[in-house]
Amino acid sequence: MAHAEDSAVWDHAIEHDLAIVSKDADFHERSVLTAPPPKVIWIRLGNCTTQDIERLVRDKAAAIQLFGEDPEAAFLALG
Repeated sequence: MAHAEDSAVWDHAIEHDLAIVSKDADFHERSVLTAPPPKVIWIRLGNCTTQDIERLVRDKAAAIQLFGEDPEAAFLALG
């Protein structure tokens, strides 16, 4: 879905019970306007490598787990 429209990604996440992990602020903004699902994990790192993102996600695994378990949480900002 690398080239899909945001709305297609959003709908796909809802249909398949997935969270969206993105550096795109548009998903964060949309999550503020609508209740989950889907949940959005917003990666707030500037220019970075895939390894930087992987490290961040691994370091924040406990917070991500709690976020996933909270039925009212819509987004989680990491960075």
